[in-house]
Amino acid sequence: MTNYTIFYADDDEDDLSIFADAVESINQKITLQTYTGGEKLLDAIFNPPPTPHVVFLDLNMPGKNGFEVLEEIRSSEDKKDIPVVIYSTSSEPSIIEKCRNLGANCFITKPVLMSDIIKSIEHAISINWKQFVPNKSNFVFKY
Repeated sequence: MTNYTIFYADDDEDDLSIFADAVESINQKITLQTYTGGEKLLDAIFNPPPTPHVVFLDLNMPGKNGFEVLEEIRSSEDKKDIPVVIYSTSSEPSIIEKCRNLGANCFITKPVLMSDIIKSIEHAISINWKQFVPNKSNFVFKY
C-alpha cells in the first residue's frame, strides 16, 4: 500500500476539519498536513520533509491567496512539479481558466456531501501525476 502525504491550505477551520475527517475514512495510508494560510503552506513546501504527493489549495485566503501561492510554487525550479489541486467554493469559468493558466493540475469545487469530499480526495491520490496532462476536458473534477 502506498503512503500518501497531502498538504491542504485553507483559512476556514471547519473546512480543514471536515477534510481531515474525510481523509480518515479513506482506506489508504494518508498523512494529512493542514495549513491555515498560504504563507504557512509555502513554508512547509520549501522546508521539507515531508514532500507532498499532492497539494489541495483554497483560493480565498487572507495574506497570500491561492493564486499567489500557486504562482510561487510554479516559479520555483525544484518545486514546480508538485501537483496542485485547487479546492475552492468557486465554480466560475474565468476563475477555473485562470487556475489552469497559472499551472494548477486540477480544479475541484468544494463538495457539500462527505461522500463527494471522499471521492475528490480519492481521485487526487489515484492520479499518476508524473504522466497526467491537464486539459479542458480533465481539469475540472466532477464528483
